[in-house]
Amino acid sequence: MVNAQLKVVESDAGRPVAAPVAPLTAVESPVLQLRKLSKSYGTGAHASVVLKDINLDIRDGEFVAIVGFSGSGKTTLISLIAGLIEPDGGEVLLRGQPVTGPGPDRGVVFQSYSLMPWMTVRQNIALSVDQVFKDAPAVDRAARVEKYVEMVGLSHAIERRPAELSGGMRQRVNVARALAAKPEILLLDEPLSALDALTRANLQDEIIEIWSKEKKTVVLITNDVDEGIIMADRIIPLNPGPGATFGPEFVVDLPRPRDRTEMNHSPEFKRIRKAVTEYLMQVSSDQAAENTGKVINLPSVLPNTSAEYLAQQQSKATEAKRPSAANLARYVEFSKVCKVYPTKKGPLTVVEDFDLRIRKGEFISVIGHSGCGKSTVLSMMAGLSDVSSGGIILDGREVATAGPDRGIVFQAPSLVPWLTAYENVCLGVEQVYPHANREERHNIVVHYLNRVGLADALHKKAYELSNGMKQRVGIARAFALSPKMLLLDEPFGMLDSLTRWDLQEVLMEVWSRAQLTAMMVTHDVDEAILLADRVVMMTNGPRARVGKVLTIDLPRPRSRKMLLEHPDYYDLREELLSFLGECGHH
Repeated sequence: MVNAQLKVVESDAGRPVAAPVAPLTAVESPVLQLRKLSKSYGTGAHASVVLKDINLDIRDGEFVAIVGFSGSGKTTLISLIAGLIEPDGGEVLLRGQPVTGPGPDRGVVFQSYSLMPWMTVRQNIALSVDQVFKDAPAVDRAARVEKYVEMVGLSHAIERRPAELSGGMRQRVNVARALAAKPEILLLDEPLSALDALTRANLQDEIIEIWSKEKKTVVLITNDVDEGIIMADRIIPLNPGPGATFGPEFVVDLPRPRDRTEMNHSPEFKRIRKAVTEYLMQVSSDQAAENTGKVINLPSVLPNTSAEYLAQQQSKATEAKRPSAANLARYVEFSKVCKVYPTKKGPLTVVEDFDLRIRKGEFISVIGHSGCGKSTVLSMMAGLSDVSSGGIILDGREVATAGPDRGIVFQAPSLVPWLTAYENVCLGVEQVYPHANREERHNIVVHYLNRVGLADALHKKAYELSNGMKQRVGIARAFALSPKMLLLDEPFGMLDSLTRWDLQEVLMEVWSRAQLTAMMVTHDVDEAILLADRVVMMTNGPRARVGKVLTIDLPRPRSRKMLLEHPDYYDLREELLSFLGECGHH
């Protein structure tokens, strides 16, 4: 059977369109075929169509990246290919034969670490080897386990248990276990999304090296466009559901091996990146238009944490009492801030002599590798962790404890699970607007929940919400406090591209309108550039400090499309990537 393949080219209008590529020959017949695949959950009126009419051919030894969005059915798709669930319609063919269940010919690595906690690295991998190669001599099975442990760089940790391993090391065990079963096809369902940038890059390189050596066919689900370009031969978007379908595919015709720094200069890399990102942005825009709720105007009531409110209460709201320009320029001050933790081996200095001045209304991004103390700095600013030495000043007062004048959004939102989205936001609003009437407080809560796209989920319990929806509630709650300082600790780190971009737009719009001062920890170079006035680059820990500060002199309001077209964007990107690369080699 001859199958036409698609390659994305740009039309005169600059939009990606699908164009045919040379068809597969008989010699290149696909190893994996998805034919009119569909899957629903529920029955009758409650049935929800997750996937609809999914068609795909994958060559033997090909690396395909599928960019999926939250709720688009990407894990359902991987589970169908793996034979873990059955389709409602269509079929999955492996070398022309229908897939009717799981098998060792398909190795699966999911985002969560499915390791036996009481077993060592060796024993976890041996589980797979002993099952698939049960007729092989014990010495051969042991040698196979050690081979793949070494391949993922865990020989030094072979006798450790999962609790003794970092997140990146645990995911290495998952990859080794899948590979040790000698599958024909490796299925990777966002295996790196919860890892920091350096660990993620290292594991990307390891997977690519293993793929090239072992000649595996790989299907990768990812929410990261750059990850797809670095790793894959083709990138295929899985459009949002219900009834998710594939978008046009993008052929990644870049020579291997692909060096991240060199690619930053490649016109072809920039072209592919722009085409994929613009397609996804269009999908995001269409989705946002469908989900737009009615935004209620905010009442003109001040929070009790604001200087204006306090001045009104004291009847001192005069020009003479307003902050001076000098105070506004040093609205936040970190002065020789240190954080020391006691350990069995003695004091451990995580952050040392952290110095920074932040203007009122400025947006600061903090970037650096895991363990460099980014979250520790944010935690001290929030008053959740004591400063060992030095001091932090916010609006003329020393930070000593936590308070509602600082709104905090963590990577995992800390919602009360049995309360609704509305009630979770209301908790904070009642604390900072006790002087407002019930209608004013109601309007504040509804305004921010509608603004983050939750108009239809106001009265859903927190445990009923997806991760992306929970994070929206956390952001709405932080903004509803009208804080002096907004603190964000990797708030979008575990979200898909569509949700992340959408929430970045929300964050920029509300931050700009409210003129908040913000400090955000991120691993994402592009996110740092998009959002910040300055990016603070931290050196590796322990004894981490400010290594370099990069001013992002790009016009506002900003958009991802504007970034891709701005002549300075790739230079700024390279400066951050180079700094992280230098730190990563130390």
